[in-house]
Order: sequence, then C-alpha cells, then structure tokens
Amino acid sequence: MATSVFLTVDTEFAWRHHVEGLTPDEIVRRSFQPAGVGIGWQLRRLAAHRLKAVFFVDPMPALVFGLDPFRRIVGEILEAGQRVQLHLHPNWAGARAGDGGASHGGFALSEYDRQAQCDLIGQARELLMAAGAPRPVAFRAGSYAANGSTLDALADLGFLYDSSHNGSDHPDPSAIDLPPRQIAPVAHRGVIEVPVTVIEDLPGRLRHFQICALSAAEMAAALDHAATNDHAVVTIVSHGFELANRDGTQANGIHVGRFESLCGMLEERADIAPTRWFSERPDLTLADPSVEGGDEPLAPSLLRTGLRQVQQLWSNLVEERAA
Repeated sequence: MATSVFLTVDTEFAWRHHVEGLTPDEIVRRSFQPAGVGIGWQLRRLAAHRLKAVFFVDPMPALVFGLDPFRRIVGEILEAGQRVQLHLHPNWAGARAGDGGASHGGFALSEYDRQAQCDLIGQARELLMAAGAPRPVAFRAGSYAANGSTLDALADLGFLYDSSHNGSDHPDPSAIDLPPRQIAPVAHRGVIEVPVTVIEDLPGRLRHFQICALSAAEMAAALDHAATNDHAVVTIVSHGFELANRDGTQANGIHVGRFESLCGMLEERADIAPTRWFSERPDLTLADPSVEGGDEPLAPSLLRTGLRQVQQLWSNLVEERAA
C-alpha cells in the first residue's frame, strides 16, 4: 500500500504582528500573504505540481478583528481546490485590538480542562464554518499544545482526526500521552491521531518534518525512508507565513527553495507517496499499541544534519533580515 502524505499548512494570524501594534490590514497581509510567497503563491505552486494540501485555519482572531479576513482566505483556499480543517490558538479568545497583546487567553490549549477545551474548539469550529468552510473533521492545536483532554474533547465534538502529536516537542508543549517516536497513525481516546512526522537528526534527538526545520535532502530522505518501509503516513507541516522572514517583509530564499523542492519531490513520488486530504477519509493502516516495532523515524546522518545547519545559519543571518 502507498504511503499517504498529509501536506499541511497552519494558517493563522501571527501573534507577534499584533504585539508590534500593526494595523489589522497589515496583520492580515503579513500573516496570510507576506512578501509575495504567502497562501496565494503557495496555492498556485501546489496546483502546478498537482498536489493536495490541508490548510489548518485558526479563525479565533475573528473574535478581535471580525470574520472578513477569514471569509477571504477560506474562499481562496477552497476556490483553489484545496481543503480546510481546524486550527486553534486559544490566546486570541481574550485578546483586544490595539492593546499590543496585553490582553489574551492562555497560550496553550492544554492549560484548559476538558470542558473548557471542548467549548473553545466548538467555538472555533462555528467561526470557521461561518467563514465558509465545510464542517471540519480534523484538528491541530496551536503550537502542538494538546493533551489527552484535547482528544477527549475532539471525540465529544465528533472529530475524526487529530494531528497535534509532535515527538520533537514532547512532552511540552506537545503533551498527548503517546511515545515521542510515534509517527504512525493510531486510534487513541476516540479519534485517530495522525502524528507530525519526525526524524532523528542526531542520535537520540528528534526533529519534526517542517519546511523551516529540515533541508531538502532531509525531506527527500524522510519520504524515501517512509515509502521504502511501507509507513502508513508522512505528515508535513508548513505555515502560511513561513516562506517569508519573521517580519513578513521579504521572501526567505532558503525556505522558498525548500518548498519548491518539496513540491517537486511529491510530484515525482505521487505513485508511492500520494498527497491526501483528511476529508477523503483515506484508508490508513493504524498502529497497534500492543505490538512492538512499527514505523520508525529516519535514522540520523551527520552529513545531512551538518549541511542543514549551514543552511540554517545562512537563513538566520541573511534571509531573516528585513529588506
């Protein structure tokens, strides 16, 4: 069976732009369409490579700035033929426009008890649907800050999938009660947990499969490792603003190059590692927690890691500087 690939894009307002006191229009622009390499550009590149992507949209800033920005971005994603699922940063629930971030709710969803999480997720779902999205079936917590109560709340609300478990951030903020090296999907606490894929970049150290975190060589090796070993899924993370610098004022050439490379890799591997949508409810081989072994992260390579660290140094010292 082919290895399913979930190419996911967390789509959210960057809190830092709110803290900086930028206007609402500028927060929207730098979060969703920064420097010409935001959501619109990404959608065009995905279409050119005939790839499916899942946009996890956090609608909670609509409580502060209104639904219009989310109607526009959800409409753009759906018009491009891609799919929308639910993302949630709970700090926006207590935020106020123009106060530089002084007011906010808890930043980690896992700070809340089960009922409070259920209420927040339910509220976010209603906002997302009000913005024009179909009823979501999948969820990812902001900053991967989910725990067992999150999965319980999702099951209560009828969600089918969660994709918050990130072994490289375990146990804080990613606090779901699964092993850090769990990368295969598993039925857990009433939902199917689809972990973010991690690799072992140094012996004993995990790094998650995110465009700003792995080099093109590491991404290619992880995809080939998964396909060769018949892994059930590869789950990749990006962000709507990730291909620009942190200020959202110029493209980050390293990250843009990785995105382009990844799209090419996935197109070339479409027969053995096809991209999927959660809304398709693909047939996934689920892990059996009672059986030892199973899908394992890519083993470390000092050469791959060293080359990426050189890239990261260039990215941080040069590409991240504002124009």
